[in-house]
Amino acid sequence: MIGSTLRRLLMTVALATGLSGPATAGLTLQGTVSSSDWIAYSDRFVQEDGRVVDDANGGISHSESQGYGLLLAFSAGDRAAFERIWTFTLNELLIRDDGLASWKWDAAAKPHIVDVNNASDGDVLIAYALGLAAEAWGESRYRDAAMSLAVSIGKNLLTDANERVVLRPGAEGFRRSEQDGSLVVNPSYWIFEAFPVLQKLAPDHPWEALASSGAELIGAARFGPANLPADWVAISPAGLAPAPNFPPVYGYNAIRIPLYLLRAGATPGPLLEPFEKAAQTIGPAIIELPSGRALEKLSDPGYRMLDAALACASGTPIPKDLLRFEPTLYYPSTLYLLAMSYVKERQPQCL
Repeated sequence: MIGSTLRRLLMTVALATGLSGPATAGLTLQGTVSSSDWIAYSDRFVQEDGRVVDDANGGISHSESQGYGLLLAFSAGDRAAFERIWTFTLNELLIRDDGLASWKWDAAAKPHIVDVNNASDGDVLIAYALGLAAEAWGESRYRDAAMSLAVSIGKNLLTDANERVVLRPGAEGFRRSEQDGSLVVNPSYWIFEAFPVLQKLAPDHPWEALASSGAELIGAARFGPANLPADWVAISPAGLAPAPNFPPVYGYNAIRIPLYLLRAGATPGPLLEPFEKAAQTIGPAIIELPSGRALEKLSDPGYRMLDAALACASGTPIPKDLLRFEPTLYYPSTLYLLAMSYVKERQPQCL
């Protein structure tokens, strides 16, 4: 059953682009973030220099926030903001010799880069947004940068594990354990909607195989009574397990997984079923996987919107109190706009 769901998802991701190539898949994203919502978001989190601020994390910026900022600016059709965010990203984060983005930037530190390692979800988001903007706006600078970053991702971050192509969370660390041969991955770093765009930008790398492995991983990484994936998963010859040295939780990382599946075209079925059940029985929460209990309820509208988008895929209207966007903190506000973008594009009947 999961196999047929996987095939439908991969077909959707592969074919949604039409005849002119993968980058056109994102053209419909433009306009799915309203001007008013984007202004409210950017006034709160995007500085004049293009830095996207994670206000719940000490006011730092990171490759994820810059990538999300680029994607949301594109979805709102704000070319000026996109250019500002990209300029900051280019000048401040893209300083590594391998072409990847350093992940953590802190205004209070000197130098501002406090961790030069990359985070692969940030790299994927940046390359994806640049590829979309290049295609939509005919900007060769964006295309050149997107191609360079996509090639760097393919060269440095795609690797084999148990005969599957997987995405390493970073170029440094997360390497195969000498004890059991395991490799640690983060399932929420598989941003499925991006892979057709990266395929067009860097066709020599196995993006389709990466998408397939990600869907298989999410379908197989079902831990504890809730049958949900952990934020961090160890892949070893013995199988899958919550990664050692990380909390065994369905947490702030993994809560994005169903949204990414929905945005890539997944429909209700075995792949989404555990997420739907958790949304219905537990609600938005950080879930301890061994016990299946909620460690922390997530009441922010952005987190509630994730569950609402899942329910919408099965025909349930978005609750009225979630129809109006009011920015709170960076991360849930970002997730809210991404979820609402999905609803506007794919499920407008829920509004």
